[in-house]
Amino acid sequence: MKKIIKYVFTDILRNKIVLGYTAFLLVMSLSVFNLEDNTSKGLLSLLNVVLIIVPLVSVIFSTIYIYNSAEFVELLVSQPLRRKHIWTSLYTGLAGSLSLAFLIGAGVPILLYAPAGTGAVMTGMGLLLTIIFVSIALLAAVITRDKAKGIGMAIFLWLYFALLFDGLVLFILFQFQDYPLEKFMLVATAFNPIDLSRIMILLKMDISALMGFTGAVFRDFFGSGTGFIIAIGILVTWAAVLFWLSLRRFNRKDL
Repeated sequence: MKKIIKYVFTDILRNKIVLGYTAFLLVMSLSVFNLEDNTSKGLLSLLNVVLIIVPLVSVIFSTIYIYNSAEFVELLVSQPLRRKHIWTSLYTGLAGSLSLAFLIGAGVPILLYAPAGTGAVMTGMGLLLTIIFVSIALLAAVITRDKAKGIGMAIFLWLYFALLFDGLVLFILFQFQDYPLEKFMLVATAFNPIDLSRIMILLKMDISALMGFTGAVFRDFFGSGTGFIIAIGILVTWAAVLFWLSLRRFNRKDL
């Protein structure tokens, strides 16, 4: 299992796309912080990169990598190895290498220029989103053999969490604007890891007013220590459940 993880990890780190992704994040982070006099403005500029670009690259690259490694996976399955160990090793190698790329490209500059709690939270949210969307990629890749369908499914899931979910929630808010929907918003947030990560970062930056009339509700719940732990637990649960679903499907799949 360790040998598989090491092989996948080193293979991905040598990939030109991952190297370019790391360089892009590094250049973007350093440019933003050097152009802005205020660290908070620099963090706000990087917010969309962490919430949109990082999940997109994680889900597309991981999906393509799994499809391109189909023969390698079939070779491993033919060996006296448990499928559980094979799939876990692939996931660990993918999540670990992409997390390291994010940490070098964006995490280190963020922690250098914003060493306070806000920088640590943004870095942590970026790492969690990377892990979650690698899980989504593995689930999409194992559901269908068709590479085009698998990549399309992965992109659609990213699009849903990044854009469509917010539109759906806004539609519900407008339709039921005469009713108290604060509790509904709290519950709905748990069903979107990108939105939850955005809320945690904005709360740490103490600009919850950007979240509208529900900002005070989010601050009261997620602003506390218990709320922060619950939010982290929800994000970890997202990654664990999605990976478990992909593992279950892989164990039953006829290769």
